[in-house]
Amino acid sequence: MRAAPAFDVAGLDRASSRTFVTAIAPLFEAAPGFLWRLAAARPFGSGEQLFRRARQIANNMPEPLQLELIDAHPRLGAPPASVSAMSFREQGYDAEAAENLAAEAARERARVAGALDRLNREYEARFGFRYCVFVAGRPRAALIPAFETALAQDRDAELHRAIDAVIEIARDRASKAGPESGTVSP
Repeated sequence: MRAAPAFDVAGLDRASSRTFVTAIAPLFEAAPGFLWRLAAARPFGSGEQLFRRARQIANNMPEPLQLELIDAHPRLGAPPASVSAMSFREQGYDAEAAENLAAEAARERARVAGALDRLNREYEARFGFRYCVFVAGRPRAALIPAFETALAQDRDAELHRAIDAVIEIARDRASKAGPESGTVSP
């Protein structure tokens, strides 16, 4: 398990519920049903406890709120203009924008985008929610095999795997948050 994020949990514990929800929303793609439950579970005392409680709350919410939390995240390979700033960086669009893509790279990107589009449609038709995974800087093409494997899994197992991914994404975002990022401070 990664080290607890270093952000102002004491300040978040003292903040109004509205301020807490606004500050923490970028970590969870602003899923309101979950965020208000998380705000009500304070105080946390530490980042580790915040994410431990977040995981418990997310896994014990009614399924419609679990789906809201998962579906708040953009589809893997979603068009760059449709994702949050954090997802833009996590899915590697910033690196692509900085590169001068050669014709072969552009063809590979189109192949991967097509595969992800197909997998997103198949997954959502099968499970009724979006595929959510902690990208962790991996190229989108490297995520395709796990995405394909997920299609053969049990729905309940996939629901809980996706919730765990949402929490890990938020934990990673929090670990990168700092005074200069403008996130996770009341």
